[in-house]
Amino acid sequence: MLQDKDRIFTNLYGYQSWHLDAARARGAWDNTKALLELGQDTIIDRIKASGLRGRGGAGFPTGMKWSFMPKNPTPERPSFLVINADESEPGSCKDREIIRHDPHLLIEGALVAGFAMRARAAYIYIRGEYIREAETLFAAVAEAYAAGLLGKNACGSGYDFDVFVHRGAGAYICGEETAMIESLEGKKGQPRLKPPFPAGAGLYGCPTTVNNVESIAVAPTILRRSPEWFASFGNENNKGTKLFQISGHVEKPCVVEESMSISFRELIEKHCGGIRGGWDNLLAVIPGGSSVPLVPAAQIMDCAMDFDGLKAVGSGLGTAAVIVMDKSTDIVRAISRLSYFYKHESCGQCTPCREGTGWMWRVMERLRTGDADISEIDTLQQVTKQVEGHTICALGDAAAWPIQGLIKHFRPEMERRINERRSGGLETMQEAAE
Repeated sequence: MLQDKDRIFTNLYGYQSWHLDAARARGAWDNTKALLELGQDTIIDRIKASGLRGRGGAGFPTGMKWSFMPKNPTPERPSFLVINADESEPGSCKDREIIRHDPHLLIEGALVAGFAMRARAAYIYIRGEYIREAETLFAAVAEAYAAGLLGKNACGSGYDFDVFVHRGAGAYICGEETAMIESLEGKKGQPRLKPPFPAGAGLYGCPTTVNNVESIAVAPTILRRSPEWFASFGNENNKGTKLFQISGHVEKPCVVEESMSISFRELIEKHCGGIRGGWDNLLAVIPGGSSVPLVPAAQIMDCAMDFDGLKAVGSGLGTAAVIVMDKSTDIVRAISRLSYFYKHESCGQCTPCREGTGWMWRVMERLRTGDADISEIDTLQQVTKQVEGHTICALGDAAAWPIQGLIKHFRPEMERRINERRSGGLETMQEAAE
C-alpha cells in the first residue's frame, strides 16, 4: 500500500486551498528554474527512465512520446503541447480532482513538459461540462502569470512559454487526440486519418504532442524525487503511482492515488471498505472506464491493477476508472446503456461506427428484454468484430468491447432471457420489477 510520503497528489480531496501560495507550501513550483536547467534532452531521458506510461488509457511510454517532437522548431512552425482534460468517459473522474484541487501541479507540469519538447505553448482542452473546474483552472493560470511563472522568461529561465485554457463543447469524441486538435482549430470535432501523426503535423499543421492531465501533472515530481523513486512502484513495465477512481457497488466510492500493480482485492479493501454485501456478492467489474471489456468476479479478485495484469484477463487498465457491479446489477441492461452512449457520441465519420453503433444498441435492447432469437447473439458478436479495428479512431473499438465482454462471460444470462421471454416468464418478471 502506498505511503502518504510517496503521494504526488497531496491535495486530492481539497482539504487545503488550491491557490498558488498553498500549492507552493505543498511543494509545487519549488525552484522550477532548476528543473528546466537540467536541459531538454535530460528531462526526456529521466521521464523515460521513470517508466511513466500515458495515464489517459493507451499507456504509451510518455518519455518516448515526448522524444518524437522535432529538436529544432522554427518561429514559422512552432511546436505545441495539448493537454487532454476532456474527461468524458463514463466512470472516469480523476483529472477533475487534479484540476479543481491541485491545478498548479498541472500548470507546472505543462511548463516542464512543454520546455522538454521545445514547445511554444500549451493548450489545456477541458471538458465543457466541467464548469467549476474550468473556473479554477483559468484562475490558477492567471496566478501563475502574475507570479512570473508563465509567459515571457517563465520562472526566470529565459524560456518563453504560454498556457491557454480552452473549453470544449460537450463532445466525447474530442477526447480522441486528433479530434481534439480539430476542435481547438475551431472545426467540427472529427478524428483525422493518421499519418501524419500529431508530432509531424498537429495543431495548426505544427508539431504537437497530446498528453493526459495526470501524465503531465506528475512530471515535475518525478524530476524532483528521481526517476528511480517513481520506478520503485509497480511491476516491470507498469511503473509508478496511479490515480484510481472507484465507483459502483462498493461501500465507499472514491478517487485514490495508489501504487500501480496493487491487487484489485487490496485496492477495494483498503480504500473502499469492501464490496457492498461482501465479496460473494460481486458480479463483475469494468476495470478501466466504460470502453474496456468487463471481467467476472472470479477472474478479477486477485488481479494486478496494471496494464499487463488486466490485459491477461482480457480487459485493460484504461484510465483506471473501476466500475464495480454486484449481483443486483442487470448486466445486460448495463452494457446496453453503454451501447447507447457510444451510439450517441459517434461523430458519424466512419460507416462501421456510424451505422454499427446504432445497430448494436438496438440489438442489445432486444436482448435486454429477451425479445430476440438466440442466433442473434452470434450475429451481434460478428458485427462487433466488423466494427472493431475498422474505424479511423478507437470509438468503434470502445463500442464493440463492452458487448464482446458481455457475450464472452454472460452469454447464459442472455440466452436465459430469450428462453424465458418465449415461455412468457420474463414479462411477468419485468412487470414485478416495475
